[in-house]
Amino acid sequence: MVDMRRLHKNSTDPPKSSDLESDDVSRDQHTRFGGLNPLKLMGGFVVCLMGLSVLFSVSVIFKDFTIWDSATDVAHGDASRILYVGPHRDLEQEDDPLASFVMHKKKLHTSGVEHGDKLLNGLLSSQFDEDLCLSRYQAASYRKESPYKPSSYLVSRLRRYEALHQRCGPHTESYNRAVAKLRSGETPEEGSDCNYLVWVSYSGLGNRILTLGSAFLYALLTNRVLLVDRGADLNDLFCEPFPEASWLLPLDFPIIDHFKNLNQQSPECFGNMLKTSSNSSSLSPYVYLHLVHDYNDHDKLFFCDQDQSFLQSVSWVIMKSDNYFIPSLFLMPTFEQELHTLFPEKETVFHFLGRYLFFPTNPVWGLITRYYNSYLAEADERIGIQVRVFDTRPGPFQYVLDQILACSFDNNMLPEISSNESLVASPGNQKSKAVLMTSLSSGYFEKIRDMYWEHATVTGEVVEVFQPSHEGYQQTEKKMHHRKAWAEMYLLSLTDKLITSSWSTFGYVAQSLGGLNPWILYKPENETTPNPACTRAMSIEPCFHAPPFFDCKKRTGIDTGVIVPHVRHCEDMSWGLKLVNPSVDSIA
Repeated sequence: MVDMRRLHKNSTDPPKSSDLESDDVSRDQHTRFGGLNPLKLMGGFVVCLMGLSVLFSVSVIFKDFTIWDSATDVAHGDASRILYVGPHRDLEQEDDPLASFVMHKKKLHTSGVEHGDKLLNGLLSSQFDEDLCLSRYQAASYRKESPYKPSSYLVSRLRRYEALHQRCGPHTESYNRAVAKLRSGETPEEGSDCNYLVWVSYSGLGNRILTLGSAFLYALLTNRVLLVDRGADLNDLFCEPFPEASWLLPLDFPIIDHFKNLNQQSPECFGNMLKTSSNSSSLSPYVYLHLVHDYNDHDKLFFCDQDQSFLQSVSWVIMKSDNYFIPSLFLMPTFEQELHTLFPEKETVFHFLGRYLFFPTNPVWGLITRYYNSYLAEADERIGIQVRVFDTRPGPFQYVLDQILACSFDNNMLPEISSNESLVASPGNQKSKAVLMTSLSSGYFEKIRDMYWEHATVTGEVVEVFQPSHEGYQQTEKKMHHRKAWAEMYLLSLTDKLITSSWSTFGYVAQSLGGLNPWILYKPENETTPNPACTRAMSIEPCFHAPPFFDCKKRTGIDTGVIVPHVRHCEDMSWGLKLVNPSVDSIA
């Protein structure tokens, strides 16, 4: 691991001012009561000079101890932070997280990359208590300003949704009334002003983030209130996204214990209902949507306009998914115009939804900011490398390392190394690159770190390589494991350039939050490094891994990746779908 530079507090306490003063007073009293004998006067004068000399020396020593002690107190207050103690740095409030944030802002202002738009061009509401979620309004200062701007219509729709959520959210009169009907099994009323979409926590963290974003957009399109099943740790990872009303499903929700048993065979399953009856939704107080990767043809009719009407009279829709299904919503005529107005730039959908919905809680934000300020903040350029390995044997594997380096070198992301062992870079204004690697294994990080330690770069650049954690395997039952995973996704999104792995929702989240077009490592076959090693992504959007291939009007199979110019097949998964900004040629 890379050692962190820390200040260690001197064990010797500085002398107390009271002790210093008593010594000076005793000397002054000795000279005060002497006679007027010239020799005594001369002796007294000499003693006074000596006393002044001692006072001056003690004052200098005392001042040095005070500065050192205050600096070392700060270092012990946050041992993971690199401190640069200088004459112009205010160390007195460094233990205060707000003071640390102010120092970060000053650094950004000096570097010229600061932007003060903490509301992200109106994307975020200003009606939050900042202390409850520090990341919400601080996050903007850790990023360069996004080149993408939310549409005014998206901003207005988000404010309208927030008002709906406040009116219909948990423990409101409308919610209590709807829950009472659900508990009693009553048929829902026609034209209810509060209908709900309940998202069930399912699959890994990256999948959950993407499906939650998908669920929110569907709720927005259908005027439903989104409530989320917190699962084991959702409320530990993410701040509340809506002002004055929680998005968390109350733990006393009547059917919360049945979530784990819902599947394609459940009588309430949407696909099962369509298969057995054309109008049975009116008989059930809720409908279950099974949008998991193993869903069948009847479940996939969710993406057909004529079958969406089946859900309009249902107050409670329960959704379980492990897919980012937004690209297929763009193929539905019912939502087409609304989506076009919400997102004129098609590749920005999750970029805006992610930045609106997902803010790290204060404990996770602490992990992120401490690591960023310690290792990444001072670099001239930050490179993110996200490694997912499909080989289940113990690694690291040389063919994977060769692929990472080939992608990095071929696309000028990292400098090549010199074979001249005597080459030493000249001191001066050397450009620095900080490489942030994320992987369950530490092997690739260690090899790349050692490579840049043992060899000079041909460009003279300084390359530092870091990896926050190496958990070995996914530990979905551990709270800190998910905190670290979320922190690492977020840290990757703060880099300037990004390399991701094929099929990885971890990488999808990072690229979309950061607004980064990544280089995607191709999935290796037969333990061989692909050539080329990677490709540039068409857009910053995630990939929908299991889309339907179905023509809803003709009720036949069709390639849904060629219907409209803004929905294309993914670079890393040939059957997947992703949103892109269509080129002028493709529109013509």
